[in-house]
Amino acid sequence: MDYDRLIADKVRSMKPSGIRKFFDLANAREGVISLGVGEPDFQTPWCIRQAAITALEKGKTKYTANHGLAQLREVIAAKLEKTQGLKYDPHSEVIITVGGSEGIDVAIRSLVNPGDEVLVVEPCFVCYSPIVSLCGGVPVPLPTRVEDNFKLTPELLKSRITDKTKLLVLPFPNNPTGAIMTREELEKIAEVLDGTDIMVLSDEIYSSLTYGSEHVSIAEIGDMKERTILINGFSKAYSMTGWRMGYICAPEPLARQMLKIHQYAIMCAPTVSQYAAIEAIESCDKDIEKMRREYDQRRKFLVHSLNAIGLECFEPKGAFYVFPSIKSTGLSSEEFCEKLLDEYSVAVVPGNAFGNTGEDFIRISYAYSLAHIKTAVERIEKFIRK
Repeated sequence: MDYDRLIADKVRSMKPSGIRKFFDLANAREGVISLGVGEPDFQTPWCIRQAAITALEKGKTKYTANHGLAQLREVIAAKLEKTQGLKYDPHSEVIITVGGSEGIDVAIRSLVNPGDEVLVVEPCFVCYSPIVSLCGGVPVPLPTRVEDNFKLTPELLKSRITDKTKLLVLPFPNNPTGAIMTREELEKIAEVLDGTDIMVLSDEIYSSLTYGSEHVSIAEIGDMKERTILINGFSKAYSMTGWRMGYICAPEPLARQMLKIHQYAIMCAPTVSQYAAIEAIESCDKDIEKMRREYDQRRKFLVHSLNAIGLECFEPKGAFYVFPSIKSTGLSSEEFCEKLLDEYSVAVVPGNAFGNTGEDFIRISYAYSLAHIKTAVERIEKFIRK
């Protein structure tokens, strides 16, 4: 069989994830310290696990409604109204998805026609542009700069809008940079979008992990809620990566169409995980705060240490990543990461995995223990000196 001939052209042309490449390389070697994957090192809080165990014991293992358990949608809507003043109808404007990743996929596929342009803030998580391309859309990078603290500026946004622009992907707090957007900055972005038909996909998976300021959603600004698809989930904040729990909040006419894709592709999110997610929202605010304080300690240590050893490092205000410049070494991002892994057994991710804008940077995750991070920094320092 000529499998190359059979495989769809768009799939064949896709590059594998740069994150997974270095994760797989690290896993194949002994003694490697990996700071590459954005997976919390904390156990899922016990009360969440206990809720799942109870659901299993009671035999709650059947399909749920396509858009998820009503109780879960209700507690999500109540939380968003309490914490951000956002009012969503839990029965028609909230969909429970298999992680935030499915939410992103469903949102993009529900909007993008062949030829539509989608503005993608870069550096960014790896999935947005490939999904746009699979839809026949055209990803248009918005290259943010360290000089602007990796924030999207209204000037940059305005310069890339055309009559083909359908969607803006706004991923803040940002993976990989850790950048955030303040209310004032989002208001300026909203001003640029005013009077257009451009939708916003606001990926807020790290909304609970900010340092020194509260998270603000662009959906809170003026009338932006009616043109925003809000994506969030439980993986990062509650250390529930393997539970695969996410959600979409969107105006009813959009949610109705996204639900059709979800129905045919997924049916419903895992039932036991949904019961666990209810417990997470209702009982785990203190657990989130405890983890956030620990991340903050690691964040401060890493930023200080990397600057001290000669890797200029922007101070992130959200998520759990730092994004230091390695330009002073004279190596490309991939050369730096390959040599560091080969010679000192430390795995980090090259910045260009997150778009061409990320070249000359690397991403280091601090979703690992402080002891783990300290050992890695010692090895990185030896590498830099060499």
